[in-house]
Amino acid sequence: MFDRNLWHYIDWLLVGAILTLCLLGVAMIYSVTGAVHGNPSQLYVKQIYAIVLGIFALVVCLSIDYRTLADKSHFIYIGALALLLYVLVFGTLAGGSRRWIGLHVFNFQPSEFTKLVVALVLAKFFGDNRQQVPTVVELGVAGALTLVPLALIAKEPDLGTAVTLIPIYLAIAYLAGMRMKMLGILALAFVLLAPVAWRYGLKDYQKERIVTFLNPSQDARGAGYQQIQARITVGSGGLAGKGFGKGMQGQLQFLPVATNDFIFSVLAEEQGFIGVLLALGLYLFVIVRALEAARLSNDRLGAYLVLGVLASFTFQVIYNITMSAGLAPVKGLTLPLMSSGGSSVIATLAGFGLVLNVRMRRFTN
Repeated sequence: MFDRNLWHYIDWLLVGAILTLCLLGVAMIYSVTGAVHGNPSQLYVKQIYAIVLGIFALVVCLSIDYRTLADKSHFIYIGALALLLYVLVFGTLAGGSRRWIGLHVFNFQPSEFTKLVVALVLAKFFGDNRQQVPTVVELGVAGALTLVPLALIAKEPDLGTAVTLIPIYLAIAYLAGMRMKMLGILALAFVLLAPVAWRYGLKDYQKERIVTFLNPSQDARGAGYQQIQARITVGSGGLAGKGFGKGMQGQLQFLPVATNDFIFSVLAEEQGFIGVLLALGLYLFVIVRALEAARLSNDRLGAYLVLGVLASFTFQVIYNITMSAGLAPVKGLTLPLMSSGGSSVIATLAGFGLVLNVRMRRFTN
């Protein structure tokens, strides 16, 4: 299980950066919900509870040897699929989607944890491959392991979370030796299948988001509203921002779902360019330290696992920030560690528990 001597090898700098981002998120949620002005909203309290549970999940994922978890990854994978199927049939319905399992404490979202499961099972699959270059069959099997949960999550529907599984597959497969030629073939297949996906795969509201991204002013009060307000919020912060609790767009609720999808826009308005640089610096530090954990790993399994967890995290950070700046279509992707959402916070902290796990055990056999 856990050797106390391993505590000396925990990356405390990475832990500190992660917790700083969590606290920054709590502060922005506290501000935008009006709590700083005496508003009785307790959303920031729920976020603190989620962080506490997330730290517990981090410790659990840190304590169990990642190789032991990888050996049981097929059972964990089957369990994750069972939860996704359960959600589709019995999940809590909210906003036209079934994504959650209602618990007494909070709504549990299995799709957030599925990202970790996919990273774990793919790391095990490619880690067991002794060849330097995976065969087409092996890439196909790994692709199927990714597409099954992706399809179930997209069925909820939750296309945003479903798409985050793709970077996991690509990152691990590439590190495992997938040739650039194969990446080119996959990119070409994506381009050729795009019209088919547009016609048969995307729902009307998803198409509308893409169209309004290209020209949000054509429906400024409808589908383009979020994007326009996000741009205004980010641009109004200036160099030093309007000050904590003094933002107009978030405080007056002009910016929809400000505590979730657009928490970065709130940060930009209240703390300005300086606050944005601080947050971006923290995210960059987290990514670099996690990459170092992959480099220091003493086996391929650990390197693949770290890169899989990091690929999903990095993709989500980049997409949310570009979306908040109006540079990408609006999609329900949270900003990891900062946005409100219990399952997202807990799953992200659990993922970094695996990253710390790999780095900590680099001196063990």
